[in-house]
Amino acid sequence: MSSSVQRKRIRKSPEARRAEIVDTAAAVALSEGLECLTLRRIADELDVRPGLISHYFPSVEDLVAEAFGTAAGAELEVLLPLGADGPAADGPAGDGPAGDEQAGDEQAGDGPAAGARLTRFFARTSGEAYDAVSRLWINARHLSRYRPVLRDRVAEQEGAWRGRLEGVIREGVERGEFRTEDPYVTAVQILVVLDGLGAHANTEVRGRPEAVTRMAVTTAERELGLPRGALTGDA
Repeated sequence: MSSSVQRKRIRKSPEARRAEIVDTAAAVALSEGLECLTLRRIADELDVRPGLISHYFPSVEDLVAEAFGTAAGAELEVLLPLGADGPAADGPAGDGPAGDEQAGDEQAGDGPAAGARLTRFFARTSGEAYDAVSRLWINARHLSRYRPVLRDRVAEQEGAWRGRLEGVIREGVERGEFRTEDPYVTAVQILVVLDGLGAHANTEVRGRPEAVTRMAVTTAERELGLPRGALTGDA
């Protein structure tokens, strides 16, 4: 006697289903580009009907904006976690790019010092993973010229990245780690250099001189009154 067991489809809560859709769309956007996002494509990825996707996102423009915002926001949390104890996920301070010297930069109860956080930030803004995000930013900024919903989300994320970096710099100034007359301007300078380097994410970068690859770090060290290597652990 044979029997068959029908696999039971698990009903997800609206919140969980929406999060699943957005996460899937963000993954597709990172790997293939925002132009590849369609309601049918995401439905195929999740093995559901397109009508389910349109139930949560009646317009694909809303899904595109949400996917970009989710991917860019998630990367920001990796690069500069919110809160003084954010970088603790990387392990003890001595395990960071600057080695054991960072342990001396910790202030009891305050979490990693601003210099340690920036060192980790610059260590993470390189490699294929960050190049993927750079390509996404280029993609989003181009498309936002024609898509108002995406344009608003790009502006929102730009403000979030700028504000997070400015906050770390301002904290460093208050602690006496950095010297700069305007933390906001310094943050913008650093991000502009990173954006400029990221603009080449789609082209060959092998053989790029060290002076070019470390331009963002050089800018930060100069504008913050730090010696060369202070933000790479080589000082």
